[in-house]
Amino acid sequence: MDTTNHASADTERGRHETPTERWDRNWIDIQQELRIVQTGTQILAGFLLTLPFQQRFTTLTDAQEAIYLVLVVLAVVVTVVALSAVATHRLVFRQRQKHDLVRVGNAVLLTALIASALLFAGTVLFVFDVVVGDAGGLIGGAAVFVGTALLWTSLPLSLRRTRRDDG
Repeated sequence: MDTTNHASADTERGRHETPTERWDRNWIDIQQELRIVQTGTQILAGFLLTLPFQQRFTTLTDAQEAIYLVLVVLAVVVTVVALSAVATHRLVFRQRQKHDLVRVGNAVLLTALIASALLFAGTVLFVFDVVVGDAGGLIGGAAVFVGTALLWTSLPLSLRRTRRDDG
């Protein structure tokens, strides 16, 4: 990637930063976004981990138990994926690879978001299934998944079509 063109484009839009400063800013943005994903996942994982200790848990069907176990694994996957950015940062610290770290961090964040969407939809599916039955679970889970997918794709895509900042 030719950072010279990007630096001049940033300067034209009002940013006066070197390529290194831009990579640093991008990495800080990724870190903040990962913190948000991690917080939501930790709360949901905590909820999931308390369920086996509830009296009603013993009344779950085999399918509900399978859904529950998949959700626990998804919560762990989101956490491990998000933390992989931290591990990568530690291992490339002071190696002058911030640009690579930003690229990897972006992929990690997108992966964590996809897994989070599945986790959120699955949790609604599970809760609705237990409370109102199979049909309610499928409808609730599908609604959350579709709603999340639309919101997380349509909003950014509509922003991409709008006029860019002039500085």
